[in-house]
Amino acid sequence: MRWTQRLRGTGVAVAVAALLGGALAIPSAQAAPAEDGQLTDLVNPFIGTENEGNTYPGAAVPFGMVQFSPDTGHNTGYDHSDTHIRGFSTVHLSGVGCGLGGDLPVLPTTGDVKETDYAKYAAEFSHDDEKASPGAYKVGLKSGIDAELTATKRTGVQRYTFPATDKANVLLNAGQSLHKTGSTKVEILDSRTVRTAITGSGFCQDTKPYTVYTITRFDRPFTTSGTWKGDTVTEGSKESAAGDERNGAFVRFDTSKDRTVEATTALSYVDAKGAALNLRAEGGRSYDRVARSARAAWEDRLDDVQAKGGSETVRRTFYSSLYRSFLAPNIGSDVDGRYTGWDQKTHRTADDGGFTYYQNWSLWDTYRTQAQLLALLAPHESRDMALSVLKIDEESGWLPKWGYGTVETNIMTGDPVTPFLTNAYQQGLLKGHEEAAYRALKKNADGVPPDDSAPVGREANKEYLSDGFAPFIKGRPHAKPGDSDYDHGASATLEYALSDAMLGQMARDLGHEDDAKRYADRAQNYRKIFDSSTGFFRARDASGAFTGPADPAKSEGFHEGTSWQYQWLVPQDLPGMVGLIGGKQATNDRLDSFFAYEQLLKDPAKTAREVWVNGPYDYYNADKYNPQNEPDLIAPYTYLSTGRPWKTTDVVHAALTLFTDTPTGMTGNDDLGTMSAWNVLSSIGVFPVQPGTDTWGLSTPVFERVDLTLDRRYYPNGRLTVKAPGTSDTNRYIQSASTDGADYGRTYLTTDDIRDTRELSFVVGDKPSAWGTSADAAPPALK
Repeated sequence: MRWTQRLRGTGVAVAVAALLGGALAIPSAQAAPAEDGQLTDLVNPFIGTENEGNTYPGAAVPFGMVQFSPDTGHNTGYDHSDTHIRGFSTVHLSGVGCGLGGDLPVLPTTGDVKETDYAKYAAEFSHDDEKASPGAYKVGLKSGIDAELTATKRTGVQRYTFPATDKANVLLNAGQSLHKTGSTKVEILDSRTVRTAITGSGFCQDTKPYTVYTITRFDRPFTTSGTWKGDTVTEGSKESAAGDERNGAFVRFDTSKDRTVEATTALSYVDAKGAALNLRAEGGRSYDRVARSARAAWEDRLDDVQAKGGSETVRRTFYSSLYRSFLAPNIGSDVDGRYTGWDQKTHRTADDGGFTYYQNWSLWDTYRTQAQLLALLAPHESRDMALSVLKIDEESGWLPKWGYGTVETNIMTGDPVTPFLTNAYQQGLLKGHEEAAYRALKKNADGVPPDDSAPVGREANKEYLSDGFAPFIKGRPHAKPGDSDYDHGASATLEYALSDAMLGQMARDLGHEDDAKRYADRAQNYRKIFDSSTGFFRARDASGAFTGPADPAKSEGFHEGTSWQYQWLVPQDLPGMVGLIGGKQATNDRLDSFFAYEQLLKDPAKTAREVWVNGPYDYYNADKYNPQNEPDLIAPYTYLSTGRPWKTTDVVHAALTLFTDTPTGMTGNDDLGTMSAWNVLSSIGVFPVQPGTDTWGLSTPVFERVDLTLDRRYYPNGRLTVKAPGTSDTNRYIQSASTDGADYGRTYLTTDDIRDTRELSFVVGDKPSAWGTSADAAPPALK
C-alpha cells in the first residue's frame, strides 16, 4: 500500500472526459452516470495491439518484472490481426519498435509432442474467445483448451483448462523468443518443477547478452515429461542444453478427471537461486487469489486519478492510457534485494539503505512525458528509478542511453539521460543524492565513454565541445552496436543543447556557478545549426558546411524527423528561437502552416488523421506535425510562447482524437508509456513543456474535474484538483484561470506551485480570449 492510503470502496464512481473521433469531440458538460464497477473495468489492454502500437494485452502489475502475454508471431509479440498464438511468454515491453523479450513462451497442447518450432505448433484462436483486463488475460484456443494468465511482481501464474485426456501437455520453449537466443538450458528438477536459463541479445541490432533465469512450479505432479533439442523430442530426458538452436521441455498431465492445471513461473536476472527465492516469496497462491490481488494493485494505482465528465468510451481511452503509463520501467531486483548491474556483477540494494532496483530505460522517449507523469503520480517509485540509473553509472562507469535488462543497447541518439535525471532532481526525488547525480551528469556531458565500454554516451561530444555542433557524417562506420549521433548530427546537436540547459539549471541550484555558466552558454549551440538562408535548422558536415537538401521537409541528419519537426525542440530558449525565425508573427505563421491550422479548425479529426499522420514509421519528407513520434510531443505548446495559447488547445485537442479505445487506438509505438502519458497529461491540461525542469504548461482540460491524489511525502497537500466546468468541443477556450481562488494569468505552473495549490480552475468559453497573452505569461527561457 502506498503512502497516500485512504478508504477505497468496492464501487468507484467514475466519469472522465477525453477526445475521440469526429470534430473536437469533447463530451458535453454533464458528468456521465456513476459506475458501479471499478476503474479497472474501463481499461482495455488491447488498445495499441494493431497498426504498430506494439502494446501487449497480457498480465502484469504496475512496474512488474513479469509481463505474461501471448505472442502471435509479431515482431514485438502480439498483433491483433493474427490468428495463432505461439506461446505465452514472460517478458514484454510496451510499445517498443524492435523485437525484444518473449522469453520462455509456454503453450498448452494435447496429444503427442512432435513439433518443436512454435511457429508450427502454434494454436489457433478467435478474439470472440479472448478477454483482457489489468492483471489478467484469458483466451479459448481452438484446440479446446482455455488459457488464463495473471501475475505478481516477479512471477507469472497460468491456469489451463484442458479437455478430458491423458495427454494434456504444457510446452516450455527456452530456445525461441522475440530476439536472438544465444544459449539455453532446461532442467526438470522433479515431478512438478522445471528450471531454465536463457541467454539472449538484440534490440534492433546485436547487443551484449543478458541472462534470465526461470523456475516453473506446477500445482500437481506430471505423469511424464521430457525435453527437446532441435527437432528431436526425448521423453524421459531431464535436461537439455543448446546454443542458438531450439531447446525446451514438455510436461504431461492426465486431465480425464481433473481438467485444470495451474503453474507459477518466477523470474530472476541474477541466478537460479534468485528465481527460487522469488517463487517462494510470491508463489504458492491459487490463480484466483493472484488475479484478485493483481486487479487490486491496479485499482489502487488508477484511483489516484478521479475524473468526471464524458461517456464510457472516452473513459476507457483515458484510463487505458493511464494504465499503460505504469507498465514500465520494470523491477529488476529480486526479493532479497540482489540484482545484476551493468558491470554484470551481483549487487544488493540493501547495501545502499534499501531501494527497489528498476531496469528498462527507453530514455529518448520517456524523458519527455512519462518521467514527469510518474514523478507526479508515483514519486516514490520514480525516486528509486532515478537511483537505479545512478547505479548504472556507479557500477559500469557511464550513464545509460537505452537500457534493456542488464545491458546497453545504444538505440536512439542525443543525451536523454540528462533531462531524465534533472527532472528527478527538480521534482525533489534526489534528496541526499544531488551531488552524486551531478557528478555523473557532468562526466557524461563533458566527455565520451571509453572505447572498451558498452555505452556511446554523447558520441559526437568531441566535435560538439570544440565546434558547437555534432557533425552529420553520412556512412560513418558505427564504433559500437546501436545508433550513432553522427548519423543524426543535427538532431543530436539540438538534444545536447537541451540537456546542457537542464544541467546548467541544476548546476546553478547546487552552487556550481562556473559550470552553470558554461552549460548555459552551450545551451545556445542550437544557433550553430540554424541556416539563415533557409530559416530552419540544418545539418553540418565535418568541415562545418551545411549539408543535405535545403528544403527543410527533405532535410538530412535528423533522427526520426525533419527540420520542420525539430525546429521547436528548443524548450530552453523559445524566445531565442522565435527571434531566429523573425519574431512572433513570423513564428505564428510558421506554426499555423506546420499544424495545418486553418484545416484543423474546419475538421480537426480529419486533419489529424489525413494531414498529420502518414504511417507508424513514416518520419521523413514531411513539413507537418507528426503527433505519433517523440520529436513533436512538445510542439503544440509552442503557442504558449507566441501569445496564442488558445491555439495550443486547438492543436492538443485535435491530436487527442487520435487516441481511441480500439486496437488501432495508439498513434504509433507507445514507447514504454510515452504516448500514453502524453494523452493523460494533455487531457488533464498540465504538460511538461521544458523536460528536465519543473515547468508545466497549461491548456484547456477535457474534463470538468479531475482529483489527483498525491503522495504527501513529496506533495504536502496530498491532492490537486483541476476544474473546467462546461468544457466541451465548443467551449474549449480558457477565459480565465485561478489557483485556490486567486486569479492566475500565466500559461504555466512550477512543481512548487503544484505543491502549494489545492485547486486549479479554468473558466472556459466558445471563443479565444486574452488570457495568457501578456508579455510575462509564457514559460520563461532558462538562463
